[in-house]
Amino acid sequence: MSAQPRRVENLHTDKGKVPVYATGIIEQPWDDYSADDHATWAQLYARQRELLVGRASDEFLIAQDAMGMTPDRIPKFDDINRVLGEATGWTLIGVEGLLPELDFFDHLANRRFPVTWWIRKPEQIDYIEEPDLFHDLFGHVPLLMNPVFAEYMQAYGKGGVKAHGIGPEALQNLTRLYWYTVEFGLIQQPDGLRIYGSGIVSSKGESIYCLESDASNRIGFDLERIMRTRYRIDTYQKTYFVIDSFEQLIRATEPDFTPIYARLAQQPSIPAGDVLPGDVVLNRGTGEGWATDGDV
Repeated sequence: MSAQPRRVENLHTDKGKVPVYATGIIEQPWDDYSADDHATWAQLYARQRELLVGRASDEFLIAQDAMGMTPDRIPKFDDINRVLGEATGWTLIGVEGLLPELDFFDHLANRRFPVTWWIRKPEQIDYIEEPDLFHDLFGHVPLLMNPVFAEYMQAYGKGGVKAHGIGPEALQNLTRLYWYTVEFGLIQQPDGLRIYGSGIVSSKGESIYCLESDASNRIGFDLERIMRTRYRIDTYQKTYFVIDSFEQLIRATEPDFTPIYARLAQQPSIPAGDVLPGDVVLNRGTGEGWATDGDV
């Protein structure tokens, strides 16, 4: 373990943004968090919890309550690990920033979830490029309390290790699956569409936009369609994919993806906002869907 944890962020150059990766596993330096750090957590936590009532999935809100997170201070990883380990056998590990892909997959495959130790600065309250502690801990970790979603995350990690050995195209296909489920997924509940993706639940703006805007599409879950669909990292999503249940994700990860990767290699990728013939587009208010001819 590294003795002095670093805050590793993207490098900005005259040629654009360059991701910087770190492999160190660190102890959470909880005693070193400043009053501003705790205040940032409190502000973000209180704002998002209020906003997510009626927007986030029941599973997410129940799981977050069960973890015992509160707005008064940054949670201690050790406290979360005692609850999480008993529930699903997952463990949080502290990291300094973005991990290389294979390291990340290996941790997931072994039920270890990497959480960035540092939290955004006060001036980054509304937007930060890198995953920070709030995104990871508030957005990702609660659903690891859900046994079905926890199983999906481990299966994804195992699939990532395999895809890494197959090649960059397979890895791209699998990365899109993570993006459109774990990060920006929606779920159909009896009372309407709800959020479960961590990139949405940790964002004030996208929590509202994904359910209320007419400028994006909400399409029924289709594994191969997702794996072909490009995504945006610099704006709200043009397309969201909607699952019926977390069991649907488990069923999607059961087959061997190797023949799927081979099949997709012969097909073009799909721009983020396109609607294709046969896509099941869901009404943003009711969640009712209809198959399209590609023109919406």
